[in-house]
Amino acid sequence: MHMQGSPGALARLKSTWAKGRGRWWVRWGVDLAVFALLFAAVAAWQARNLPGGGTPAPDFTLSTLAGDTVRLDALRGKPVVVAFWAPWCGVCGMESANLSQLRKLAGDSAHVVSVAVAYDDEAAVRRFVQEHDVDYPVLLGDDTVQSAWRVNSFPTVFFVSPEGRVERAAVGYTTLAGLSWRLML
Repeated sequence: MHMQGSPGALARLKSTWAKGRGRWWVRWGVDLAVFALLFAAVAAWQARNLPGGGTPAPDFTLSTLAGDTVRLDALRGKPVVVAFWAPWCGVCGMESANLSQLRKLAGDSAHVVSVAVAYDDEAAVRRFVQEHDVDYPVLLGDDTVQSAWRVNSFPTVFFVSPEGRVERAAVGYTTLAGLSWRLML
């Protein structure tokens, strides 16, 4: 048995629908809120196994491409952005310009360093640096440092407090705005 609503109820429904269609900004706002919620949930899920939440940053002593040695402990006193990447990672190449801009924006108020891992030879790292005009320090990492930081996706960026604690992490492409926002938190 099929029941129809009263003519008054149908008219009210049509009126409500017409008003809703006229309020495009409400629909867009709801869509944007749902998208932001989904984006935040995916980002949290990707970073779920990474050090964070104030845990001590795993220390390292690594060489730069120029042969200098950098210790993470020596960078304390300022926030540190540590970006892990691989030379074969296309997304890492896209993000490299954002890291460069972040370094310029942060100036002397923070350190921005990167750790190359998962590479076959140093020549691959040098090619990446040249092709992407990398102007921030590049450290040569290995399986030990990659494992200590629990990095299994590229790029992965950590935000370390001046006291040496991992505060936040981001997996995958991160915009300059996203990097800056996380650094300032």
